Amino acid sequence: MRTHEQETPQIISVATSTTHFRVLAALNELHLRYRDLRDGDIATYIPELAKANPDWFGICVVTADGQVYEIGDAERQFTIQSVSKPFIYGLALEDHGRDAVLERVGVEPTGDAFNSIIKLDATNRPHNPCVNAGAIATTSLIKGDDPTTRLNRILDMFGRYFGRQVQVDMSVFMSERTTGNRNRAIAYLMLNFGMIGSNVDQILDLYFQQCSILGNCRDLAMMAATLANNGVNPITGVRAVDAAYLRDILTVMYTCGMYDYAGQWGYSVGLPAKSGVSGSIIAVVPNQLGIAVYSPRLDERGNTVRGIRVCQDLSSEFGMHMFDATLTSPGAWASSDAPPTMLDADASAKGQLAAGAQMSNPTEANGHARSTSEATA
Repeated sequence: MRTHEQETPQIISVATSTTHFRVLAALNELHLRYRDLRDGDIATYIPELAKANPDWFGICVVTADGQVYEIGDAERQFTIQSVSKPFIYGLALEDHGRDAVLERVGVEPTGDAFNSIIKLDATNRPHNPCVNAGAIATTSLIKGDDPTTRLNRILDMFGRYFGRQVQVDMSVFMSERTTGNRNRAIAYLMLNFGMIGSNVDQILDLYFQQCSILGNCRDLAMMAATLANNGVNPITGVRAVDAAYLRDILTVMYTCGMYDYAGQWGYSVGLPAKSGVSGSIIAVVPNQLGIAVYSPRLDERGNTVRGIRVCQDLSSEFGMHMFDATLTSPGAWASSDAPPTMLDADASAKGQLAAGAQMSNPTEANGHARSTSEATA
């Protein structure tokens, strides 16, 4: 029987695994390339987020077969913030079905900032579940007889993605609750248009709590890898979301996940993604792997500066753009005629990072790396 918890990583010598080393070396190079980048500022409108160290920087890749590669501050915890939104959208779809959710929240990109004061379409819906208005409306759809039940359902859902129990950072939650007047204004406008119920304070508390869930770079990469793996956590083997709604989640992430940067992101990176103002970003390579980067310095749109650079380089250097993959054969990522991949020496991998290791800091590249293997029965 598979367990809900991740297994303790086993030690694998780099000398016996050139593939492991190749992947770690690539991530190490990216970490070194951008660790001295000082562009951007930490989010300060949520006071607790302002306490982050701007030099924190972690990268993690998790493959669909459960291999974990990480470097830098990959185990440092932070609150997942808006990265939570597409996953809550998936839970709402499971609770109500596609048609019912579409009556309340659209799927159109807006070109607006994530926290723009409500803009509704012709039917009074928020345009998509990634902007704050749409996310609040989506959270209001989560089923439960009382606030505790609804929160526990959300925590259980994220536990399936993480592969472990999750918790809310109460200091960040209270900070968001105290300073969240803009979101409160958005919620009351939606109440006025009949898009959410009258229990506005309960809805907002739940929304602030989902944003205040604690995770680390590895957890977020596991979430992305679970989406890449048809909704099944690649370590625990537990299904996190109904496969029928994966297309909906990934489509919204691709078209709306990066807010008013979504078009440029789709052009340069070409992957479903979601960012959060704590400094995190996830990206999904369907059927292959999940990527997560954490670095608190944000650009003017609220996206992590280093995270975007890392994802741009991974996409361009390893042929991860979805339309690159569409225009080539399934095995082309690993062929000599295609852009180089992390596994270009292993054509049987067909572009996957199919065997893995973990590394906490660059100096471990010359010693040993930690590898997480799939949980066994």
